[in-house]
Amino acid sequence: MSPIQGDLETGPQLSRMSFIDPQHDADRQHVTVPATRPRPLPRELRLLRAEVPGAGRTRDLGQWVVETHTTALLALDGPLGRGTVVHEWYADGVDADSLLLGASMTKSVLAHLVGNAIASGSLRLEDPVVEHVPELAGTGYADCLVEHLLTMTTGTDWVEDHRDPAGPATRLISCFTGAGGTSRDLLAAVDPQDPPGTRWEYSTADSQVLDWVRERATGTTYTDGLAELWRVLGCVRDAVVGVDAAGVALAGGGLAACAEDWLRLAALQLTGTAYDARVLGPDWVTRSSTPPAPWMRPGRLPSSITTHAGFGFHWWPLTDDGVRVTSDGSRGQFGYVDRDLEVAVLKTSLWPYDDWLVDRQQRDLSYLGLPLVAAAARDQSGNEA
Repeated sequence: MSPIQGDLETGPQLSRMSFIDPQHDADRQHVTVPATRPRPLPRELRLLRAEVPGAGRTRDLGQWVVETHTTALLALDGPLGRGTVVHEWYADGVDADSLLLGASMTKSVLAHLVGNAIASGSLRLEDPVVEHVPELAGTGYADCLVEHLLTMTTGTDWVEDHRDPAGPATRLISCFTGAGGTSRDLLAAVDPQDPPGTRWEYSTADSQVLDWVRERATGTTYTDGLAELWRVLGCVRDAVVGVDAAGVALAGGGLAACAEDWLRLAALQLTGTAYDARVLGPDWVTRSSTPPAPWMRPGRLPSSITTHAGFGFHWWPLTDDGVRVTSDGSRGQFGYVDRDLEVAVLKTSLWPYDDWLVDRQQRDLSYLGLPLVAAAARDQSGNEA
């Protein structure tokens, strides 16, 4: 098994916590998600061509890949069960067996599990958080509903800054690197700030509480939920998930999987089906991809986050109707889908993070390029897009 590429989260203070080969690194805190029923995706690889304008010039697809520090780029033309991988590229030192840390792409996988819980009737969007997790009474989550967690509109006093070594986000991640305590103790100390539903603020704490609620409602851990998803989707390689000292998964950022399996997780957002079997509820894909409020539409989020996407249920829509939507993880992890084209694109990256302006430009260029990669993947002409 190849090494896992990337850090648990980003920032120089966490670079030493990169996952290593799980078979030879017993002191790392992780659990395995087994690939019990692998179904390799069919391949008909071809050259893709695209011109990506941005940052004051235009570059071809090869230049875009290099400029945005891409480590893997795959494209699937068609939904799972009918689609074909038409593009597959890896940077030096990365291959089809490499376990690539998805960072916050992991949050969109959590959305899949929450969608399943809602479809089964175990959980409702309008459920109060404390109905499932009474330990959060008297905290910033006391008046929140499940939907507030999904949309990151809890209004809690949380600052997501992984460049701050003493900040709450860094302390949360430390719980999963062996440098801190247990993550749920930290979540129970989060204070309120604004009324729930009145403000959007990016928060991995919200994702962790969301998984806590989902676990209580279903009786299924994040890892066990992933194992079932891995089976249904036909994932081809074992994955790993970071856990804290109590065995709680980093559902907001700790999943590492091979590129093909990350592509499957994105492609599920095309139709909610895999191999003609319904995996997600019939309306979940649309609803989870759609901004629930005007101030969460594409271009309405804080510009320090992105000017290209909005926010839905742990997915990032690029259009108001959510037809084009992506998962998004720090340092350039994207699982992009275009439901009109029926194309999914997986891009993993490892770009610099210390300078937030560089980080923002890399993300902007990625958002500009992903739709063009999808269009090129869909082009069936003899000219090769």
